[in-house]
Amino acid sequence: MKPFRRLLAVAAALFLGHAAQAAEDGHKIDQVLGKADAPLTIIEYASTTCGHCATFHKTTLPKLKSEWIDTGKAKLIYRDFPTGPKGLSVGTSMIVHCAGPERYFGLLGLVMEQQEKWMGAADKLAELKKLAKLAGLTEDKVDACLKRQDLSDAIEFRAKEAHEKLGIDSTPSFVIDGKVLVGAQSFESLDKALKAAKK
Repeated sequence: MKPFRRLLAVAAALFLGHAAQAAEDGHKIDQVLGKADAPLTIIEYASTTCGHCATFHKTTLPKLKSEWIDTGKAKLIYRDFPTGPKGLSVGTSMIVHCAGPERYFGLLGLVMEQQEKWMGAADKLAELKKLAKLAGLTEDKVDACLKRQDLSDAIEFRAKEAHEKLGIDSTPSFVIDGKVLVGAQSFESLDKALKAAKK
C-alpha cells in the first residue's frame, strides 16, 4: 500500500482543496477544478478508460493547472464521456464521483495515473477499490455507489447532451470559449486557445 499512499499524497498536493461545486449553468454532477469565478472556462470531456485522457492528466494537466488554474485565470470543468469498455468506464466514473467534491480530483488523478495497472488486472474492481479506499471509500461504499442508477443516468445524460449539442464523439475533447478542440492537446495548443479567448 505504500506506493498508493505516495500517489495519494501527490494527488492531494495537486488537486485537493481546489475543487468547487459546479457552476449554476452546468450539470448537477459537474466537478470544477479552480476558482468558481475564474473568467475563463475549460470543459474537458474524458473517459477513465481512455489512454490519451490518462496521458493528458499525467503530463499536460499539471502545467495547465499551474499556469492557468492555480492563478485564477481559468477553471476546468471535468465531464465524463464514457468510452469502451462502456460498463467499466461508467462504473469507474461513478466511483470517482462517490468520493465527493473535495476528494474528486484526487481520486480521478489516481485513477488516471494507475490506469494501465487497474485496466490490466484480472480483477479490475478489486484494484479500483484499493484506490477508492485511499479516498475514504470502503468496499461497501463502492458497492453501494455502483448501484446508484441516478448517478449512472446523470453521467450518460451529460455525455449524450455533449454529443447532441457540441458534436463530441471522442475523448479527450476540450471546449474553450465555445470552440471544440478534439484529441490529445498539448499545453501549447490549450495555452494558445485560452489566450485567444482572453482577448
